[in-house]
Amino acid sequence: MSAHRIDRATGAHVKRVLFVSYAFPPAGGAGVQRGAKFVKYLPHWGWSPSVLVPSNPSVPVFDGTLASDMAAGTIVRRARTLEPPYAFKNGGSEKLREGSRLARMVDAFKRVPRMAAAGLLQPDPAVLWAPAAVLEGRRLLLELPHAAIVATGPPFSCFLIGRALQRLSALPLVLDYRDEWDLSHRFLENRGKGALAIRLQHAMQRRVMRAANAVIATTTRSVAALEQVRDEAGSRAPVVCIRNGFDADDFVDGVGACVREDQSRYRLVYAGTLWNLTSVEPFVKAIRLFADREPGLAARLEVVFAGRRTRDQEALLRPLIDTPVRLVAHPYMDHGAALRLVRSADLLCALLTDAADAERVLPAKVFEYMASGRPILAIAPRGELWEVLDRYPHAYRFVPSDISGIATFLEGQTASYQGEQSERSPAWDASPYDRRHQAGQLAEVLDALADFEPVSLRRPVVSCT
Repeated sequence: MSAHRIDRATGAHVKRVLFVSYAFPPAGGAGVQRGAKFVKYLPHWGWSPSVLVPSNPSVPVFDGTLASDMAAGTIVRRARTLEPPYAFKNGGSEKLREGSRLARMVDAFKRVPRMAAAGLLQPDPAVLWAPAAVLEGRRLLLELPHAAIVATGPPFSCFLIGRALQRLSALPLVLDYRDEWDLSHRFLENRGKGALAIRLQHAMQRRVMRAANAVIATTTRSVAALEQVRDEAGSRAPVVCIRNGFDADDFVDGVGACVREDQSRYRLVYAGTLWNLTSVEPFVKAIRLFADREPGLAARLEVVFAGRRTRDQEALLRPLIDTPVRLVAHPYMDHGAALRLVRSADLLCALLTDAADAERVLPAKVFEYMASGRPILAIAPRGELWEVLDRYPHAYRFVPSDISGIATFLEGQTASYQGEQSERSPAWDASPYDRRHQAGQLAEVLDALADFEPVSLRRPVVSCT
């Protein structure tokens, strides 16, 4: 039975690819959109996707609106994971009053089993999904012919599942690193700690890297890091860069200003997760310095946060309550609502912690920031984010240690605000960051593998410019 079929409308050959993805609708968050947009746009490039996902994902947020991107007839197979709900993995007492006796008791009670689980469940708790996922994936591969497998992580248990299905099917395997494994393990909330966990994860990564026929990274610096991992593993898989991006369909009603009712204050918006890799600490320090210097001017600034926040980051935000600045903190918003908020901003904020290797990271939300046409303030170490913003008009960049410089910039922006939203940034070429284009880049990788050229790709696949 051939893995290719003929499109009746065009007469073209259509090949089927299996995606192994834990982060997929109805789960929410920026990481979900990469796989969902690949699935949406790959049919435009001659590939028909199937998707293997958990039926009960243990994730912090859900967003059912993202499922609207899936074309009718997309095959989605769901397998049950044995993981506990996310609140248990993450501590479970966030909804209780901070510092209360009950909260401390709940944390103490749960800490021991959580620590034990973190040590045993390698590379991550999603490994509890693996047995059912492999069975369901094998069943799907027996029912329908496929030409390739794409496993996307984190969680990196998806890579182990992809490797198991490759061994059962002899299909080429593509590893899509939405984040680097080693770097993610350093920052993730629910990670296995200690030397043994690190050794186990290094061994697992080498094993899946040796099985890979191609590897995808999201930044040029990550390409170099993963090439080193590949070489140490003795693999010959090409490592290519396919960035994150934005979906033009999400901006069909215009990418200009989204008029808001109250324009009396200069609005700064941060949309996305706040955690230890995107710490808000330098931003808060800059705002407090601004407020100390110019309290009257600071009262004209509105700061809006939308998205999930870890408990530590929530605590870092609290001092802003005691400043004249208006602080608005929303929980996670569905994707459409978050984009409307982004487009209502006078200034958008991107954050990256000044930590070792963070210069290789490029927050996915930045591409939607750029698509909105709004000015962007990036507080991040010099690296990939700075270089991408080189090409974007009205981008302002500061290293996290430059608290005074950030405060002075915000003072100037607020002082010059005239009471109405500024015009959209000048035209620039956004096409390299369009999700449809990026699906075409993935299709080129898959075409090369389906044509049995797993080591040397036929075409120059990716440009991260």
